[in-house]
Amino acid sequence: MKKILKRISIFLLIGYVGTGLFLYLNQRSLLYFPTPNISTSYTQITFQNQGESIHIIVLNKGHENAILYFGGNAESMAQSSDEIARQFPAFTVYLMDYRGYGGSTGEANEEGLYSDALKLYDTVKPKHDCIAIGGRSLGTGIATYVAAHREVSKLALITPFDSIINVAQEMYPIFPISYLLHDGYDSLSRIKEINAKTLIIIAQKDKVITKERTQQLIDAFDTDQLQVMTIKNRGHIDISSDATYYKMMQDFIGEGCD
Repeated sequence: MKKILKRISIFLLIGYVGTGLFLYLNQRSLLYFPTPNISTSYTQITFQNQGESIHIIVLNKGHENAILYFGGNAESMAQSSDEIARQFPAFTVYLMDYRGYGGSTGEANEEGLYSDALKLYDTVKPKHDCIAIGGRSLGTGIATYVAAHREVSKLALITPFDSIINVAQEMYPIFPISYLLHDGYDSLSRIKEINAKTLIIIAQKDKVITKERTQQLIDAFDTDQLQVMTIKNRGHIDISSDATYYKMMQDFIGEGCD
């Protein structure tokens, strides 16, 4: 019996270590899902940053106020372009292809995406009176970073999380995730540095980002700074297909810098 238990223990240990090693070695392929480069009729610009070529789609050129939008980890900016352009006709909107996504070179990583996002902001800010920031899912981690380091008129966070470390820890509770992950996207630690009025939109049936992960973020904001809205009967993926989704964003961002 002791030999059997010992063998079982060895097999379990090997399985545990093997799975942990797999997660460590493949973590970025489990976090980032690069989208192909799809042609679009919208204006496109490219800037160089840290040796990479970063591709931007520009919607509704020529407006005084702008929106920078950072999408989810599998979201194609080219495919999102038509709907976003239609919903925000009074704003110039900039959609950034993450490194390795669309027309951008390189491989996605947290520090690189932060640097690209700040470079985008600094590049377009002289052209506009004010800039609002929108982020969805993974993009909320980038949006909070920009809002903590630059002047932002409004900040809209769709299905946000407190940190990727905490999200992953819920998914893999038996592993020491904080020691394994390279990219943490710790939005929670930056909230006190954000001065912009903020909207958080929650999908009631979100199975990817749990209520606790979003609630931790909500609790960190000053109550007079934050609006929280829930879209019922929608999940993490189909939240933007609800008729009220863009209405919430439009009402919040408004026509100006207020």
